[in-house]
Amino acid sequence: MGPQGARTVVMSKGNGGTPSGWAQFLQELLKADIYKRSQGRIVRQVTCLAVWIAFAMGAWQLHVYLRVVAGSRLWMVYGLPPAILAAGMWIGYRLVNLPSFADFLIAVEAEMNKVSWPSRTELVRSSMVVIILMFGLAMLLFTYDTVLYWIMKDLLKITA
Repeated sequence: MGPQGARTVVMSKGNGGTPSGWAQFLQELLKADIYKRSQGRIVRQVTCLAVWIAFAMGAWQLHVYLRVVAGSRLWMVYGLPPAILAAGMWIGYRLVNLPSFADFLIAVEAEMNKVSWPSRTELVRSSMVVIILMFGLAMLLFTYDTVLYWIMKDLLKITA
């Protein structure tokens, strides 16, 4: 087999041994290991915490809703929300360890480390400039609005 023959075997779609996208995702979801443990730790922890908070809020809202709707079916009121919360905790943990998503979060943390953050005095000074400019523009637009209203109402006798 020539050099192109070896490449065509690797590039062919019918590689029987590789699972499909969903099967690979489910396989990855059932693993317990941590992908690139020491890289992008802070961003991954914050992302996992945000996913956990979202699932916790959803489980709480479901619990409140089911207390009103389900009534005497206690298994739904006290069983379903904790089950969803537990599943959400596992999904959040595994989501930040999926290789493609973890690599993205690692790259995000690397870029955030390259950012030059302003000093406190520079931040306060820039914020004051923005706030004063917004108030100035608001006053200018209010003046334009008042003058155009007066022109249309009193001079041109146009009513809205």
